[in-house]
Amino acid sequence: MPGIGQGGAPTLPHAGSLGVIISLPASLAAELGQKRAEYAGPGAAVVPAHITLVSGRAKDSWEAAAEHVRDVAAECAPFKLSLRGTGTFQPVSPVVFLNVDDGAQECAALHDRLVQGPLEHQLAFDFHPHLTIAHYLDDDIMDQAKAEMAHFEASFEVASIGLFDYIEGNWALREELNLGGETRT
Repeated sequence: MPGIGQGGAPTLPHAGSLGVIISLPASLAAELGQKRAEYAGPGAAVVPAHITLVSGRAKDSWEAAAEHVRDVAAECAPFKLSLRGTGTFQPVSPVVFLNVDDGAQECAALHDRLVQGPLEHQLAFDFHPHLTIAHYLDDDIMDQAKAEMAHFEASFEVASIGLFDYIEGNWALREELNLGGETRT
């Protein structure tokens, strides 16, 4: 899914597509968004920086899948997440990413709980929590991104997850769900 996908060849979203992500604090999102735009080049559509938990679709009804996401969010506690250094999925997939260090286990546990219900993860690769910095770019730019971001470090508290829907050709945030609490809009 362009923009919410976790790596691999982009697939086109369709009715019933659903994404669950961890958004970043505004200042960190702006900093990483600028770097992602630099690597992608002028005029490239750059999706805001995020960490994908699930990129998929509702198995049956979208509302049942959304209710499942709400339940999982309500049952999970906030946690600390740190981004540290770069990694790549090359040569399997042309993606350079920031590693999720602290919080990787919590992200994996959230992913596992989310896909144990009426929600299907639709990627050819196993889940690996990360934040994509560059993908599907020339090798020189991918190498540059990997080298320039190799010493990057940032930490923040994950207090919510975003539930996205694919509406009229665009991804739209439907709900920001507090971990262990009520929905924020």
